[in-house]
Amino acid sequence: MISILITNYNKSQFLDKTIKSLKLNNFKNYEIILFDDASTDNSLNILKKFNNVKLIKNKKKKYKSSALNQINGILECFKKSRGNFICLLDGDDFFSKNKLSLIHKTLSNNNFDCVFNLPKIAKGKFRFDNKIHKNYSIWPTIIPTSCISFKRSFFRKFLNLIEKNKYENLEIDARLTIFSKFYLNQFNLIPKNLTFYMIDPNGITSEIKKFSIRWWIRRYEAFKYLQFILKKRKKPFKTSLDYYLTCFIFWSHKYLI
Repeated sequence: MISILITNYNKSQFLDKTIKSLKLNNFKNYEIILFDDASTDNSLNILKKFNNVKLIKNKKKKYKSSALNQINGILECFKKSRGNFICLLDGDDFFSKNKLSLIHKTLSNNNFDCVFNLPKIAKGKFRFDNKIHKNYSIWPTIIPTSCISFKRSFFRKFLNLIEKNKYENLEIDARLTIFSKFYLNQFNLIPKNLTFYMIDPNGITSEIKKFSIRWWIRRYEAFKYLQFILKKRKKPFKTSLDYYLTCFIFWSHKYLI
């Protein structure tokens, strides 16, 4: 079985299409577990018509941080899940018809713990930067949350190092990418656009504008998480110009405020 873990907060305009995309998949042995994080829109009314969705209703957000709330929702979904394979899905994205079957085949037939696929973005194609394979580069390419799938055993290992209460601007996609690549030495990419990634102006990523202070803070947190993972793996952290620039801007901002 594949467990599909969905986190939702005020995604009513996308939610119907998101869940219907799963019904259209040619792989049928799956379960849908959705965590609604105190939505104030029409999300819960939309979900009423889907009797195959295991709904977890959260009445009050646990954190002020959107990234930490997303992680909390995924963790709550995972507790209720039963599948040996897990697919993550945001409430405003949707899967291609053959994604689940391809994920099942890939995780079953290869010695992979985690796999990433490419997203298809509504406004143009996703540009994959191969720098992610070089040294300790963690930027600019982070595969979106809805493009990440893994074995249950992988996520249990990740839970020991997730740092769920730290790094308020660092989403789970960055943490999973760093953990998979630098702790398990795996970055398994399916070079196909299996996920339709919607650009929601109210989404977690959209609310952090490029080169804004929060963007640099998130970048700094990514480096700090990378250092944490490498230390656990007893590997050295290699500094770079990118790292020093990020630290300089981060600490300059901290000093100014």
